[in-house]
Amino acid sequence: MTMSEERIQKVLAKAGQGSRREMERAIESGRVQVNGEVAKLGDKVSEKDELRLDGKKISVEAEKVRRVLIYNKPEGEICTRKDPEGRHTVFDRLPRIPGERWIAVGRLDINTSGLLLFTNDGELANRLMHPSHQIEREYAVRVLGDVQQENIDAMCEGVELEDGPAKFTDVQFFDGKGSNLWFHVVIMEGRNREVRRLWESQGFQVSRLKRVRYGSVFLDSDVRAGTWQEMAKKDIDQLAKTVDLAPAPWKSIVKHKRDPMKRKMEKQRTRRSVGKTSRKPS
Repeated sequence: MTMSEERIQKVLAKAGQGSRREMERAIESGRVQVNGEVAKLGDKVSEKDELRLDGKKISVEAEKVRRVLIYNKPEGEICTRKDPEGRHTVFDRLPRIPGERWIAVGRLDINTSGLLLFTNDGELANRLMHPSHQIEREYAVRVLGDVQQENIDAMCEGVELEDGPAKFTDVQFFDGKGSNLWFHVVIMEGRNREVRRLWESQGFQVSRLKRVRYGSVFLDSDVRAGTWQEMAKKDIDQLAKTVDLAPAPWKSIVKHKRDPMKRKMEKQRTRRSVGKTSRKPS
């Protein structure tokens, strides 16, 4: 299959190099070359062109394998690739995909747990995050305080926050008694601490927050905190369809899932045990 010309940022995003916005910034900063020339926004490429990002050759393919991971983020992990303070990031436990990188679909703050989606398809990630596609995010939230119906009505009608209006599209009581209550809430965007700030606008403190659904994808109870699950092709195709993307080829990441963090710890233990081994007398 021959690929027609496409904008560079879209090709780079589909190649798993980052989101479209990230690739636009890379082009603007002169990090992208096409056939030896510095690229500019608006340029297009086809399979015949040589495309490089930071000097690294990027494959321009007609079709590309699309992968998606479901990850259960524990509290205490951050959503950046590297942390100068040495804290664990959500990328530490993900499997490697040679020549590509995982792109997080949105983010969760350090004290929020639950569902995070990762994909190697920057275009899919971009569309899933874009407000125009109206993707629902559902959270389980534990609230401290005596919540009244008028508070719920206010949050569903809309509240003016410091960065603009915000609202829940649904709030349902789930469990709890007295001033320790669990609710499930649905929101259509992913602004910073938006769920917490909506509750704070009514004078309530959120003591636990966990994302349980992103669009049509639910967090399965089999996916323990700190582990990931590979999404099947039919589910990926269905997810892509919700944001107007055609099906793409799929291939399993690994034959046997193994936690990279455990592998790293095993290597460290092996080194320590080797270091402690005494030489036998001759």
